Amino acid sequence: MPKQPSSSPLVRFLYENSLLLVVLLLTIGALIGQVLTGWHEHNQELEDMQHAPLALGQYLQSGHFLEATFENWESEFLQMGLFVMLSIWLRQRGSSESKKLYEEEEVDREPDAGKKDAPWPVRAGGLVLRLYKNSLSIAFFLLFFASLWLHAHGGAKVFSQEEMDQGRAAVDTWEYMTTSRFWFESFQNWQSEFLSILSIVGFSIFLRQHKSPQSKPVDASHSETGE
Repeated sequence: MPKQPSSSPLVRFLYENSLLLVVLLLTIGALIGQVLTGWHEHNQELEDMQHAPLALGQYLQSGHFLEATFENWESEFLQMGLFVMLSIWLRQRGSSESKKLYEEEEVDREPDAGKKDAPWPVRAGGLVLRLYKNSLSIAFFLLFFASLWLHAHGGAKVFSQEEMDQGRAAVDTWEYMTTSRFWFESFQNWQSEFLSILSIVGFSIFLRQHKSPQSKPVDASHSETGE
């Protein structure tokens, strides 16, 4: 029997948005933890190098914070953008993360401008609709490239400080992006994100999680493809 919406607008809002809200709180909590621990860790490093410690506001603009934060965000946005695109054309028999092997699905149909409550870009049509049809992947890849640059920008600050402490010249962001260190930092994160895609696609063939939309029904056969 379907659940009935609560009569309280606040309770209904919290229930209807609980997944996004909880993950947002987890993200903010983890970010605050990273900031505070990273700030103390970096100040210890500065003290060891006989540099003045940073105030919290200064730390948030430092290469140490920018590199650590956006090195991870970069790989997350790459993972999601790539998975969104690959799942358009590629299939995996038996996986809940794949579209069905041969049947057309609801997501494959062309948008109907006359549909009730259709988003305004659907009703507008033309270029606006073309962009909207690909807006999810566009957003992920724009965020990926922005994070990639901020990772490089922060890394260049850290690398330059180390170089100057050794009597060598500082580097700018583009120069840092040509170093093996930058690409090592990127590849070590990218491979872990690709592994997570591999895991969810592969495990969902044979394993189940009752009531999760990321899983097939518990009694579904291993060959059944899609949710």
